This record gives sequence, C-alpha cells and structure tokens, in this order.
Amino acid sequence: MAEYAKAVLVETQWVQEHLNDDSIRIVEVDENPALYREAHIPGAIGFDWQRDLQDQTKRDFLGPKEFGELFGSRGVSNDHTIVLYGDRNNWFAAYTYWYLKYYGHDKVLLMNGPREKWIEEGRPTTKDEPQHEAVTFEAREPDHTIRARREEVLDRLGSDTRLVDVRSPQEYSGELISMAGYEQEGAQRAGHIPGAASVPWAQAVREDGTFKSADELRELYKSKGVADGKEVIAYCRIGERSAHTWFVLHELLGHDAVKNYDGSWTEWGNLVDVPIEKDV
Repeated sequence: MAEYAKAVLVETQWVQEHLNDDSIRIVEVDENPALYREAHIPGAIGFDWQRDLQDQTKRDFLGPKEFGELFGSRGVSNDHTIVLYGDRNNWFAAYTYWYLKYYGHDKVLLMNGPREKWIEEGRPTTKDEPQHEAVTFEAREPDHTIRARREEVLDRLGSDTRLVDVRSPQEYSGELISMAGYEQEGAQRAGHIPGAASVPWAQAVREDGTFKSADELRELYKSKGVADGKEVIAYCRIGERSAHTWFVLHELLGHDAVKNYDGSWTEWGNLVDVPIEKDV
C-alpha cells in the first residue's frame, strides 16, 4: 500500500502522547466555535474562524501583520509545530492548515480525525483555556501558488486546468443553491462552474472522519479525471470543504499544482457576467 506523499497527519494517540510537549501548540478550529468552550483537548488553543481568522471589514484573509499578531498573542511562535483539529470532519482545521501554509508556516500537522473522534475514544478533555505568554510569530509573504482568485478561475475555463467541485451532488447539479441548513447563506444562482468535476469532499474520508488510504484516494481522483501533472483548482461554498480537498491532493497525494478557490460558490454564484452550468 502506498504511503502518503507527506508526513502531515498525526493520530489521536500521538496527540495524547504529546499533550505536555511545549514545542507543540494544539489548535482547535470549529465551524461551531461554542464547542471549544464545552470541551477541548487539554492545552488546545481555540480560534473562531469568523471572528479571529477573517478580516472584519471585508470577506478576506487577515493581512500578514494581523495574522502574525493573532498567533503570537496566543503563544504560538514560528518555532512551534501546530497540530490542528476541529469539528465537521476537520473542515476548518484543514482551512487553517492551508491558511498557515499560505503564510509560509511549514511546521503544521492535521490530526487524523475530528474532535468527535477524540471524544468518542474517551480521551481527556477540559474546559480550561491555556494562558500562554505572547511571543513573536512572523508571517511570510503569501504563497499565491496555492490560492486561486476569481479572475484566474475565469481565465482557466476551457483550459487543461481541472476544476473540482467538492460540494454535495445536489449543490453541484443546481438542485440546491446551498448546503442543506445554510439556505440563508446561498448565492443568487445555483449550479457549478463550467467543466468542473464533481468530487464531494466526503468521498475522501471514512465514517470516523479519518482519511482513506493513499491508494484509495489516488483511484478516486483518477476516476474523476484529476491526474498528476495537471493544474487543479478546488472550490466549494466558502472555501473550507475545498481546503480539505486541497489538503488531500496537495499534501497527502503530492500534487504540486493545486489551488483552493476560497471565494468559491458564494462568490461565483453572485457574480455578474460569469457562466454557470446546471444539471437540473
């Protein structure tokens, strides 16, 4: 059985064995930030993806200065290895992993399985929040090779670039304008970007949220026309599910030319003068 391309996953047992390792900072990022206050891995730092990780005056990343100040203020330095996990099969943990890579922090790992797996295994949790002294964290220049903007996506239509829509089949077809339960956040139009392959993010994981084997993942994407050597742009609704797929393709399978379009369908489905396709 083939191994993953990069050693970027750690098992829950490994995390438990390193709870007192001061060279590591465990970080929880949930879709529902309230979960962190209910229970979290001992020593884990909690980030609110909307309040902490987004610019509050525009829908975009924090700038490098603000990003560095955020992590430094919570006791995370450039010397620390960051271990990420969260709810919803690690959607926003994977998003934060990609975000850290965008700003050049290479010492980052993802727990293989979400917070639900940790809790179901009966591993220790706490409500206590760690109090670390502020340190220096310097973000590097953004790595634009892993992030796609709308102009680039539009330019790639009809090219060899493989667009991958990781939303549910119902969102892809246009039956649903947004993921069930998120109707208030939907776009103006339903469907998908022309030429995009439908590869729902969930096909990459097992029932417990751990990732399938490298061989299984490679066969999955090969069957959808996502081949080595071809540029890939993944998208979803707001960029978190597609960050999960970016992690699979770029980190686990070693595809070099993979970008996450974090504007995703919330942006594309609201734009004027861009094409869409529907299957319904």
